Parts: sequence; structure tokens; C-alpha cells
Amino acid sequence: MRRWVSAVFAAPLLRRLAFHAKRIRGQVDKGFYRSLLIGLIVVLVLAAAAVTAFEKGITFETFGESFYWALTTVIGQGESGFVTSPGGWVVSWLLNLFGVGIVATVTGALVGFVIDFLLKEGQGMGAAGFRDHVVVCGWNSTARDLINELRSEDYGSKVVLIDTAERNPAGDGIYFVRGDAAIDEDLQRAGIADARAAIVCPRDGSDDADMHSILTVLAIESLAPNVRTVVEVNNPKHVDHFKRADVDEVLVTSKLAAHLMARTALYPGLGELVTDIVSGGEGSELYRVPVPAGQVGGSVADAVPRLLAFSGAVLLAVIRDGKVIANPGSTELLEEGDELVILAESLEGFETAPDALDSSNRPR
Repeated sequence: MRRWVSAVFAAPLLRRLAFHAKRIRGQVDKGFYRSLLIGLIVVLVLAAAAVTAFEKGITFETFGESFYWALTTVIGQGESGFVTSPGGWVVSWLLNLFGVGIVATVTGALVGFVIDFLLKEGQGMGAAGFRDHVVVCGWNSTARDLINELRSEDYGSKVVLIDTAERNPAGDGIYFVRGDAAIDEDLQRAGIADARAAIVCPRDGSDDADMHSILTVLAIESLAPNVRTVVEVNNPKHVDHFKRADVDEVLVTSKLAAHLMARTALYPGLGELVTDIVSGGEGSELYRVPVPAGQVGGSVADAVPRLLAFSGAVLLAVIRDGKVIANPGSTELLEEGDELVILAESLEGFETAPDALDSSNRPR
């Protein structure tokens, strides 16, 4: 039961409503509503006392009945036959008149909150309320293609975009936070502390854009050091600065594209192959997975045929202590904590047959 309640209150919409309620609470004239509440209580007590005097014998029980009638009358649910004397009718009329004002005030406050919520959300001034999502910081051509990729069913992640644009450049389906990703408050509205990863894209191709990206990474690392950060860098000379900022992965897209174009010029078809592998389209894709328990201590030569036979996966690299061992030698021993970079159509075969990958079960 407790888990179900926690799940309900963790819903993104409720978290957004809570954010706006907290924001509006600081803008509300508390003195006005406090005076309104005190005035309401005073009027109810006086009306109950008057009706008790006009209609009933003055006892604690009859006063309680009169107070309940006065309260329900104010909200429009009072029993009209409770009073029968002229004095009681006058009190009833006054309460009904006063009730209209109370209901109008409360209704106006609720409508104002809804309108403010919708306007702020539409302007990117709300809070995402997501968990385990991807935060994209900045908008450029890379961010556009990246978000289109993340929209696909292969990823299944909610995406939040932070940018200074007046309107959401990513369109429907992407939650937009209008602001600066280097500012703590805007990152918090994007839910950075609960995010799975943050991807930083420079706003243009200048060195200043790289400097702003470094500030963004520093802000993310300060608020959410466990969130994986990936940064697109304009100038390769700035890579060392990003590494000092503890970024998890740096991609110099211009350099990467240049290398790929050069290899494609020498070996036709490589560009199309690499694009297909990383595009999330039809065919095999890249995955990073932990070493199966049964393969720890075994050699690469022993692991490769099992991966291929039971899951259709091809081993490309081993990641150990953050370092990538590409095309590992056949005698390389797999250690506990290693991760494998594999090429496969999906992880279904790999995840559903862990026992088959045990070194004691050899393919026949």
C-alpha cells in the first residue's frame, strides 16, 4: 500500500503541480486569506448563535447543529427547512449571500492557479517531474537529430530539453524547460538529480560555446554527480578542460566525422555501415553489457563462440576500469567488473539465457 501511494505521488503531473503550488505560495497574500478565514469563522459562530437563540433552546448540542447548518449553508448545501422564524430566515439569507462571495473567492483562486499552471508550462517555466530521463542541454543540429533518435521506441526514455528559446524547438512529446543549463535553478526544474544522463550540446560552433558547456558540466556535477554526462565539443583543444570538469564522455563531432569520411574514402561502405550500427535502425546495434557470471576468469577465445551461438552477439571490445580494450586478444582473460561492447540485433537473447553463457554449458 505504501509503495502504491509513493508511486502515485511520484507521478510527473503531481510533481509539476507541487512545484507550481510551492512557487505560487510565495506570491499569495497570506494576510488576505487569513483574514478571510477568521471572518468566516466569526460569521458562522454569530449566525449559529443567532439561529440557536431564534429557533432552538440554547444548549451545546443545539449550537453544534446550528453551526453545522450555517457551515453547509455557506457552501450552498444547507437545509432550507432548518429555520422557520423570520429571524432565522434573515440569517439564512445573509449566509447564502456571504456564501456566494466565499465560493467565488475560492473558485477564482483555483481557476487562477490552473491558468497560471498552463501558461507557465506552455512557456517552459515549469518543472519536468520525470525520473530516469535524459536531459538535453542546448539546441543545435546535433540536438535535433539526437532528440529524434531518442524519440524512438528503442530507447524508451523521457527527454527534457533546456534551452533559452522562447518556444519549444523540439516540438510535441519533449518536455521543454526555458532557461540556461549552467544555472542551478533551471537544471533543478529539468529534474537533473533524478535523470539517467545529461547530454550537453554547444549553442553554436564558437569557443565561447565550449566555455559555456564547461560551466554546464560543472553545474551538473555539483547538483548530480552520479548522472552520466556526455558533451559535444567544438574545438578538440578543449577536450582536456572538459575532462578536468569530470565529464564522463566527450565527443568531438567534427573530428569524428572527419575520421569516418577519411576511412570511407579509402574503404567504400564503411560510412554506411557505421551509421547503420549507431543509428538505431534495422539490423544489429551496439550494446554495453556486463560480463556473464559464468565467463568471469575465462578467456576471450572461450567467450566469443558462446556469445555468437546463444545470443547472436559479436564481441568488439572489453571495458575495464574505464579503459576500452578494442578487439581484445584471444588470450585476454575476462575479470569481474568488466563490461563487453557487443554488436547484436537485440539484448533479448543475451538477457534471457544467462545460464547458456556459463562456461560449463558448451554449445552443441
